[in-house]
Amino acid sequence: MKLPGQDAMARQADERLLDHRVKMPKRVIEKPLRQVGKRLLMAFGVLALTVFIVWIDRAGYHDNSDETIDLLDCMYYATVTLSTTGYGDIVPYSDSARLANILLITPLRVLFLIILVGTTLEVLTERTREEWRLNRWRAQLREHTVVVGFGTKGRSALQTLLATGLRKERVVIVDPSAKVIDMANAEGFSGIVGDATRSDVLLSAEVQKARQIVVATQRDDTAVLVTLTARQLNRGAKIVAAVREEENAPLLKQSGADAVITSASAAGRLLGLSVLSPSAGAVMEDLIQQGSGLDLLERPVTRSEAGRNVRETDDLVVSVLRGHRLLPYDDPHASPLQLTDRLIVIVRAAPPAEVLGPRGE
Repeated sequence: MKLPGQDAMARQADERLLDHRVKMPKRVIEKPLRQVGKRLLMAFGVLALTVFIVWIDRAGYHDNSDETIDLLDCMYYATVTLSTTGYGDIVPYSDSARLANILLITPLRVLFLIILVGTTLEVLTERTREEWRLNRWRAQLREHTVVVGFGTKGRSALQTLLATGLRKERVVIVDPSAKVIDMANAEGFSGIVGDATRSDVLLSAEVQKARQIVVATQRDDTAVLVTLTARQLNRGAKIVAAVREEENAPLLKQSGADAVITSASAAGRLLGLSVLSPSAGAVMEDLIQQGSGLDLLERPVTRSEAGRNVRETDDLVVSVLRGHRLLPYDDPHASPLQLTDRLIVIVRAAPPAEVLGPRGE
């Protein structure tokens, strides 16, 4: 496989100029700028109302400069009064004007200050709350699943994991597209906007504490770089990667992937099987779709099954994983079962409550 040329390197250099950031599911739908805009409109409304109150009783005010009060003077007086500046060049001297200042303008002044100061405090509080939420998320995030690429492959892989009981809070999406991450946030996932070939982006996803990593990028060369970077940051995580071309699968395994799925070849084999036997193709489609019909899963050997024949188990055993060897069910060495073995079995899909446990754990 050829690595990216100069054009690809230049494109990656441009991408590095974009700051990666963590985006979590939003709790507040209204945007901060819209909130500030609404408060500014309220402040202008209070100012306009104050100008109107002064204007209708302008005869009760005295201007030290020319002793006349026009509209500009009313606007000036309302502005310096609401902002608590109070130069004293325009003052109310009639009883009605002073009463209006006590009963109307003073409450409006307080409301004006609450609107402006409250906006600043709310923005600072929201920023502090978001920072605290992000730090708390980082501190609690461990043994989670990182999905690199939220396209068709990444979504399908995540749906399968969720069907087996994985919680959305234990998933972090990494994708270079901000729109894709926004879609992931809308579905309840946390996401990182950035290039997953960079170690700082993967560190933002806490990949060093992840239990499993799914690499579902659009390009095979990107998948290789992501796998290399992820394996350097986390030696113990299980990494599963998808490639388009089968010739690139060995390179992914050399890069540190535990399992490599060739998407084009897998789809082609399923197509060929469906041509030969549509029913067999439907069964295979059912097996790879978790949560409905029949499920293909891996489980440990129970104590009651240890020492017994493969055919004597309660589930339909397809293969036996012994160490690093995968033995077919009809292999003479597969029986008797050992307590350290793991079984690849076909079982009836359990209802969601059964998969998640009695408390959804």
